[in-house]
Amino acid sequence: MTPFAADWTIDRGALADEVDWLFANGADGLTVAMVSEINRLSFEERCALNAAAVEFARGRGPVVVSVGAESTVTALEFTHRAVDDGAAAVMVAPPLLSSGPLSIGELREHLEAIAEATGGLPLVLQDASSYVGAPIAPEVQGDLVRDFGADRLLLKPEAEPIGPTVSAILAASGGAARIFDGSGGVSLMDAHLRGIVGTMPGPDLTWAIRALVDALDSGDDASALAITRTLTAMMAMVQGLDGYVAFGKHLLVRQGVIPDDRMRGPIGFRLDPITTRLVDAHADELRTLVRTEQNRLEHS
Repeated sequence: MTPFAADWTIDRGALADEVDWLFANGADGLTVAMVSEINRLSFEERCALNAAAVEFARGRGPVVVSVGAESTVTALEFTHRAVDDGAAAVMVAPPLLSSGPLSIGELREHLEAIAEATGGLPLVLQDASSYVGAPIAPEVQGDLVRDFGADRLLLKPEAEPIGPTVSAILAASGGAARIFDGSGGVSLMDAHLRGIVGTMPGPDLTWAIRALVDALDSGDDASALAITRTLTAMMAMVQGLDGYVAFGKHLLVRQGVIPDDRMRGPIGFRLDPITTRLVDAHADELRTLVRTEQNRLEHS
């Protein structure tokens, strides 16, 4: 999440605190992408945010930078800057304003140009169509993985239903695709059982997602189910991309991570008092649940 100061500039001090908190609470790396409000930043602000994320990570984990834009030319400009600033990988969603899904030829040409500009860094293709943009067919994603290579092109599919979509992509790629979940934890258990390699959630519940991943990796389905139920109840209230940002910033403020929940407008979703009360109750329940499960494991 991008914290803003009172004058709407990026609050670098709060961003540094957030990055420290993320690593302290179990993040393996950072991603600067849509919930970072990148579509409401200027070109220079986006580049400054990317550079700051790399700077504040201080080698504790990889930083993935979203370079998506409405034109290939602009995406390439973001890509060159991200590489120069030390990003470990770049992520791209297809242009959002096209009248429908791009043809596979257009999409391949767009990705090939960006991949060439990365100098060999991995490229993550994001299908964010559960909240913005048009879906990319699993067969197309499978073909692209075969074309680029599974180590060069990774995937973050967010088209509903996420679990079956993951399976369809793996089948289309002959099992080669390396896939990240992007459901905020709601579909993580389902996607994990199907063979994903990681997850890129929002930052506000990093400690809960870390506990969920650890439970899944260890085969503790009971703990994973308990955490998933509470996450699902909370995320059911989220409405669109602005909803993710509003929930995330509210919870980061509530946990003392950033000082303010400012979002750049125009804003399509705001938390009202009743929703805020429910979000807080679910977050408290989740914190208690995670602590209980961790204590149980420590004493078992």
